Amino acid sequence: MNELTQLSAAELAAKIHGGEVSSTEVTQAHLDRIGKVDGELNAFLHVAGDEALAAAAVVDAAHAAGETPVSVLAGVPLALKDVFTTTDMPTTCASKILEGWRSPYDATVTSRLRAAGIPILGKTNMDEFAMGSSTENSAYGPTRNPWDTTRIPGGSGGGSAAALASFQAPLAIGTDTGGSIRQPAAVTATVGVKPTYGTVSRYGLVACASSLDQGGPCGRTVLDTALLHEVIAGYDPRDSTSRNVPVAPVVEAAKQGAEGDLKGVRVGVVRELHSDSYQPGVLGSFDAAVAVLKDLGAEVIEVSCPSFEYALSSYYLVMPSEVSSNLARFDAMRYGLRAGDDGGHSADQVMSLTREAGFGPEVKRRIIIGTYALSAGYYDAYYGQALKVRTMIARDFDAAYEQVDVLVSPTSPFTPWKLGEKVDDPLAMYLSDLCTLPTNLAGHPGMSVPSGLSADDNLPVGLQIMAPALADDRLYRVGAAYEAARGALPTPTGV
Repeated sequence: MNELTQLSAAELAAKIHGGEVSSTEVTQAHLDRIGKVDGELNAFLHVAGDEALAAAAVVDAAHAAGETPVSVLAGVPLALKDVFTTTDMPTTCASKILEGWRSPYDATVTSRLRAAGIPILGKTNMDEFAMGSSTENSAYGPTRNPWDTTRIPGGSGGGSAAALASFQAPLAIGTDTGGSIRQPAAVTATVGVKPTYGTVSRYGLVACASSLDQGGPCGRTVLDTALLHEVIAGYDPRDSTSRNVPVAPVVEAAKQGAEGDLKGVRVGVVRELHSDSYQPGVLGSFDAAVAVLKDLGAEVIEVSCPSFEYALSSYYLVMPSEVSSNLARFDAMRYGLRAGDDGGHSADQVMSLTREAGFGPEVKRRIIIGTYALSAGYYDAYYGQALKVRTMIARDFDAAYEQVDVLVSPTSPFTPWKLGEKVDDPLAMYLSDLCTLPTNLAGHPGMSVPSGLSADDNLPVGLQIMAPALADDRLYRVGAAYEAARGALPTPTGV
């Protein structure tokens, strides 16, 4: 393995900006790594080698001309989840219904990456339209976990997490609707952050559930993730849900946390997110992580959030309802796949045939659930009640944050399971998001940072850190402090 692929993004940026190595060399090293291992892992749906090298060459030319780097990460390559629109490569959302489709515009996140001089290596695999927890719902085959290629890499952003863990990219972008950044980070021993809702633009992010979706940064270290967070965050007038507030000082917080002092920080352990039904090795790793936080000077307090018990039920009504509405646009009339268009079918028949051929089973399941929940006579009983529970969850968070600065829990109750193990049991799959769903329902930020390997099976476990809305910097301070105290992790054994 080329040693450049093993360096952190911060280290690579320092070497590029210091003239020790070129962005072209760094980008090529990662493209070579992709060529070597991705045939087995399937983390990428599209590799944009020529485009990435062209972007790297621009950074190198600016450096040769003595210009100041356009950003702290200029020249450091990145993997982009295939749910953000890009003009120069396909955007498929891992669905047959968008196979080969090229967007006429870039997402705001894409534009900000380009403006920051970050070469985009390609688009990563995912559960179709971001619906799933294992990346097995992709129309283009599952992604495999670099720690054990017989296991899932989490979902829906398993491609981005696997690319990081296998050293195919030093940085990645994901999206988090119910845990799709944090859960893959946990099961691949990488770092993933769901920012406060509305602080990273959703313009050009193909919608799954509009009130829940949030793009966010992924990396192998807390500092790398913070550096990327500051690049992509900020107000966007093209996004009606964007918050016009200053970007939280997450890089400063990460650097402060790395000094290893959490004196005065109150950490809440959520009683409802610590259950005997969780895998024993996950609970053991979590309890050890809490002990580390206490050793760093944090005050640890148990808090109760009783409405969290209903988060799964609420989420799986709110999210499918919004899916049903959002995916109505894929009607075979405007773009994407068109089946049965042979002159012998009506428009309604073409639409029906296209949606039957283009959507996978999980997407169809959620459309049906959502359509039912929104139907006349059932709206108040299902969707309306789910919104009331969502409000109760937000109030539980508010009460908890009157007592503590951050909350912690395991990121996922389980380590990565075997490919195919849960595909026929959707509820078992949904349970993997138990710990992450509440923050999405409340619009709050959350982070997963690796807490080591489970004693059960020697597979990765994640520590979830949660904070109040717009207090994203707290995640980075606590996460960086824990990361520094935890020490280095072993590298994946699967590739």
